Amino acid sequence: MKLGKIHSVETLGLSDGPGIRTVFFLQGCPLQCKYCHNPDSQSGCGGNAISADEVLRIARRYQPYYQKTGGGVTFSGGEPLMQSEFLLEALTLLKQEGFHTAIDTCGFGPESWMDSILEVTDCLLMDIKATDEATHLELTARPMSGRDAFWKRLANYQGTVWLRHVLVPEFTDHQENLEKLYQLACQIPSVEKIQLLPYHKKGIEKYKRMSLGDPLAGIPEMNPKQAEVWETSLMQRLRAFREKERLLLCQKSQSVDAKYARAPLA
Repeated sequence: MKLGKIHSVETLGLSDGPGIRTVFFLQGCPLQCKYCHNPDSQSGCGGNAISADEVLRIARRYQPYYQKTGGGVTFSGGEPLMQSEFLLEALTLLKQEGFHTAIDTCGFGPESWMDSILEVTDCLLMDIKATDEATHLELTARPMSGRDAFWKRLANYQGTVWLRHVLVPEFTDHQENLEKLYQLACQIPSVEKIQLLPYHKKGIEKYKRMSLGDPLAGIPEMNPKQAEVWETSLMQRLRAFREKERLLLCQKSQSVDAKYARAPLA
């Protein structure tokens, strides 16, 4: 059994997937996001060892809360795909016992494990760091193409997807970026939610303790109310788009049925 390395565990989490959840924050991430509020989770070193069996034991303690709220277990990070073997073992055990599973991911990880992981994941919290190459490089120090292998698999993903995007003033808080985010959501049939997360500086003390300074010095926090307004607008557009898709599909189906109904018997 492959041991995983975790940064921390949050019980009774309310913001990392549907319902009440236990969230395992895994150690290690290939990105260096300037707005990361857990910079100590980026290094592959450190963290505490944990087995998939231990994950299951912890999940069982909170099962009554999951059942009442439609919750379950989420793997976040860091980047959970960087510990793909352990992640797959843990997800498989959880699914065998009927737990709802989710991963919070930027899509960067070894491609060979992706299909198997998606098969045992009920909900993806897909972190879109940026919608253009220059901004992605500036905010994460990595090219946007690193998520391509994972992203292309979402077209056939059978679970649900929540797109998550951090609004950073002067970087991602503009209409061109939001329009690109909306277009990304429309590409994937299983996207049911867009979440706009306002940038904050709550993790700045960790940067100071690690002698890293403030990676976004001079950049103000994002106005949460403005983020909420934009999120509401995007969700209204997405729901309208999905309804239009549904109606077109119904019309196409009815047209095919009518065609066969008119066809002469052989």
